[in-house]
Amino acid sequence: MNRLSVWTVSLTLAAAAMAWPASKGDAEKGKAVFERCSVCHNPDSTEKKMGPGLKGLFKRDKLASGKKATEANIRARIDEGGQGMPAYKDMLSDDEKNDLIAYLKTL
Repeated sequence: MNRLSVWTVSLTLAAAAMAWPASKGDAEKGKAVFERCSVCHNPDSTEKKMGPGLKGLFKRDKLASGKKATEANIRARIDEGGQGMPAYKDMLSDDEKNDLIAYLKTL
């Protein structure tokens, strides 16, 4: 394979990876998963309960932790917890986390 072909294939794969949705969750199912979270988080406001309100979460520049509001950082917070939030890494399945993130994107 010549260099041009390798380069073309590499660019095509990179473009496909960027176009692929990061989360394939179901927002409706995620809303049900969020019931556990609603004890501490408001879904429809930015007002703090025990934890920060999550309205517009993915539209924010930064999370309460100071990190950028990306899917990876939000998933890490769900998995690891911190600042009073319990870790849900072993409490939620990957599908439940995908669903939850899909729901959080609708807020």
